[in-house]
Amino acid sequence: MANHRGPVGVEAIGDFDTLVDARSPSEYALDHLPGAVNHPVLNDEERALVGTIYKQKSAFEARRIGGGLVAANLGRHWAEAFADKPESWRPLVYCWRGGLRSGSMVTWMRMTGWDAQQLKGGYKAFRRHVVESLPPLIHGLRLVVLCGQTGTAKTRILQAMAAQGAQVLDLEGMARHKGSMLGAWPGQPQPPQKQFETQLYTALKRLDPSRPVYTESESARIGSISLPLDMVAHLRASTDLVEIDASPESRLDFLLRDYAYLGDDPAAFADLLGRFKQLQGNETITRWQAWAQEGNLPELFAELMSRHYDPQYSRSLGRNFSHWDKRHTVQADDLSDAGIARLAETVRGLFEG
Repeated sequence: MANHRGPVGVEAIGDFDTLVDARSPSEYALDHLPGAVNHPVLNDEERALVGTIYKQKSAFEARRIGGGLVAANLGRHWAEAFADKPESWRPLVYCWRGGLRSGSMVTWMRMTGWDAQQLKGGYKAFRRHVVESLPPLIHGLRLVVLCGQTGTAKTRILQAMAAQGAQVLDLEGMARHKGSMLGAWPGQPQPPQKQFETQLYTALKRLDPSRPVYTESESARIGSISLPLDMVAHLRASTDLVEIDASPESRLDFLLRDYAYLGDDPAAFADLLGRFKQLQGNETITRWQAWAQEGNLPELFAELMSRHYDPQYSRSLGRNFSHWDKRHTVQADDLSDAGIARLAETVRGLFEG
């Protein structure tokens, strides 16, 4: 017999077979509990309709119309998504605040015979838990921070470390952005801020605080994503800093490979370079845009390095890292895949016995 009890708290999330998000698809897309599947009680259009009826007519009329829509949607979920669930299935259902939407689904599930439970406070309670949990999780880490000029393959080194079994926190991967003004991933939008923070929370929960965690030096923003202030502070206060020092030639060669996709659309690339106009002036930007249109990426990236990224990096060093003078420096003149794998081993050797 199903064990019907009151709503359960966030701490019990891991005790269930399935997390069911009963909110609308647009709410789910903004953020959701990790691993949750979306089975809306009302879709976006239906939710808007019920809200309009509530405001313009009455609460009863909204419930009457909404009740029929909810019943139809639940029937479809039963026929399509839940048809193969055994009697022992234990789902945890949530909506925005743990109210009517998740409550109605839980009632139907319990009538069916499943031990369904409702998340107390809904997504809002989970979101509060994430916000409150991030600072202690962040400050509990021993962060080893990779620094280096643009083109020193820091992200690729982190990926190689992860492949070798090291603990890695890839903030740019979570943000789906390389962190620079040209860093947007082709064809992939960045996640919403709340979704990024949920990903960060999930990643931090999996880490072993007794082992070093390798990550990359970042500014307070990665594209449109704002890093939590505690993460920025913890990065900059780290006593475990590694500077990757590569020659301009190897860096340029790496950048031409890593950003080759920008040459696929010369007009769009030229337009993107307009973002630098305030910093570099009309004459420089006109030259860069002409090179972009011509496909002359070697000269363009060489000047981007020497005139923009390298001076920016030099200005930020002492300002951003309180223990910069104690950094380890690793020479990196081979940024091929094999060279990056060797660099990953070298950096790990500094911190792992």
